[in-house]
Amino acid sequence: MQPETPRPENFEELRFRDSEPKIATTAELKRTKLGRYCEIGQRVVLREVELGDFSYFERGGEAIHSSIGRFCSIAANVRINALAHPMERLTTHKVSYRPNEYFRWLPVDQSVVEARKADAVTIGHDVWIGHGAIVMPGVAIGNGAVVGAGAVVTHDIPPFTIAAGVPAKPIRERFPPEIAARITALAWWDWPLETLFDAIPDMQVLPIEAFLDKWERQSPAPSTSAK
Repeated sequence: MQPETPRPENFEELRFRDSEPKIATTAELKRTKLGRYCEIGQRVVLREVELGDFSYFERGGEAIHSSIGRFCSIAANVRINALAHPMERLTTHKVSYRPNEYFRWLPVDQSVVEARKADAVTIGHDVWIGHGAIVMPGVAIGNGAVVGAGAVVTHDIPPFTIAAGVPAKPIRERFPPEIAARITALAWWDWPLETLFDAIPDMQVLPIEAFLDKWERQSPAPSTSAK
C-alpha cells in the first residue's frame, strides 16, 4: 500500500485554480454574462447570453438571447437560438428589418428585435449539446439533458432526456425517473467549490445510486454564487 502524499500547508488555498473565465482572442461577446470557470473557444459569438459557472463553448459556437445553466458542455459549431426571419412579410431578407445596413434614414425594425428577445432559449444545468446541433428560438432544455450531434431542436426537451435527430426527438432517459428525481433534489450544480472538490473522486468511481446514497446524507447548502 502506497503512503499518502502529504498535503502542502497551504493546500486549502492551492486546490482551486483561478476562476476567471477563459475567452479566446477570436471570440466575440456582446452584453454577455459569464460565470466562474467558463471557457469560450475560438470564433464563438455570444450576444445577450447568460452562461453559468463551469459551462463552456467549443470553437465556432453561436448563441443569442439565451440563459444557460452551470456545468453545460456545448460542442463545436453549435447554434443556440438560431434567428428566424419574418416569413409573413413580402421578403424574408434582412432588408425589411435592418434596412439601415443599405439605406440612410431607415432604422432597424424594433418589433423584430423585441420579438427575438421574447423568444429566448433556456437551458438548464449539466446539459450536453453535441457537435453542430441547432437549438431553435423559444426552446427550453431541462437539467441533465443530452442533445445529439447534428440535431435540430424545435421543441422543449425534458430533464435528463437524450434527444437526437432532425427534428430532435427523445431517444431514451439518462436515468430511471426515481434516480433523476434524486439528482434534481441533490442539485449538486449548486454546491460550493469545497464540496465539489471533495465529491469529484466519488463521481469518478461510485455507481450513481451509491453516489446519491452517500451524498444525500451530507449535501451542503446551495452555493449563493451568481448563475
